[in-house]
Parts: sequence; structure tokens; C-alpha cells
Amino acid sequence: MRGSTTDDRTAEMKTRDKRRGITLVNTGDGKGKSSSAFGVVFRAAGWGMRVCVIQFIKGRWKTGEEQAAKRFENIEWHALGDGFTWDTQNPQQDRKTSREIWEFCKAKIRSQDYDLVVLDEINYCCGYGWLTGTEIAEFIRREKPAWMHLILTGRQAPTELIQMADTATEMRPIKHAFDTGIKAEQGVEF
Repeated sequence: MRGSTTDDRTAEMKTRDKRRGITLVNTGDGKGKSSSAFGVVFRAAGWGMRVCVIQFIKGRWKTGEEQAAKRFENIEWHALGDGFTWDTQNPQQDRKTSREIWEFCKAKIRSQDYDLVVLDEINYCCGYGWLTGTEIAEFIRREKPAWMHLILTGRQAPTELIQMADTATEMRPIKHAFDTGIKAEQGVEF
């Protein structure tokens, strides 16, 4: 295992004063950006960390991840978006909603109540021009506690976020079931 020792694997959760918070960016056109983040959510929750997930796009759509998160007292989940915005009829509303969600994210990060915060689908908002990579990166550099882990997901991650991240991963599609007419399947896609 890269970067770990026997002591790391057998120890209890590190206290905040001994933790180096990692910022991750999951981007690209391939599947798995949010799924990867949610794997980390459940890993952190398993260690007893307090986790906050904030979704920018999905809105009221029921997902298996959210259903599973309800089983953990230490995971707080907020699906706040207006839905799949690429079908939008009201871009002004989408911009307004994204700005409101961003303010909510900043408040959650500033609260210092969480060990891990996931900003799911925030990169899409930058791609649509509703938020900028510069404002997000500057806020993270200035105000994210040094011990807090942070994950930002979505296609079109701006250069500023990739450069600021400790780890950035680009998911690349090779093949996708949707391309052959198979619609999203419960348990795999949502």
C-alpha cells in the first residue's frame, strides 16, 4: 500500500492536528467521478469521520448512494440542484441555484464540523460559467481547514482547480452502455 505503514492501518482515526487534508478533483468525460468520491465518503465514514456531501445538479432524483448514506449517522447529504441542467429551460435559475449552493458549501466548510466535504458536480457549474475556477480555488486556499479532506467532481474541471488539487484524476471513456441504447440502471448508474 502506497504511503502507509502498519501503524497507519491499525491506528484509530488521526486527530485533526495530525492530519493533512487532501483536495481531490475527479473530472473527465468517463463514468465514475461521483462514484469514486462516494467510495471515499463511505471509507471516511467507516473511520468515524464526519462527512458532508453537497450535490449541485441531481436535485430530488433518488440515488442508491444517498439511500446508503442514510444508514450512517456521520454522513450528512444535501441534493440541492434543480436537476439535469443540460435540459434546462431556465439558465438564469440554474445560475442562481448554483450560486446559492456555493454559498451553502462555503458555510459548511467554514463551520469546521466535517472531516470530509464532497462538492459533487461543482465542476459542471464552472463549465457552464455559473461559477469560476478562480473563485473556488481562492476560497479553498484561503479558508479550507488544513486537516479537512475535500473532493470536487464533474466534467470540465477548470485548470485552476486541477492546479490547486493535491490529486486530480481524469476519467476517460472507453466504452459505455448508453452508447448501445442501454438506459441508466438502478444500482449501477444511480
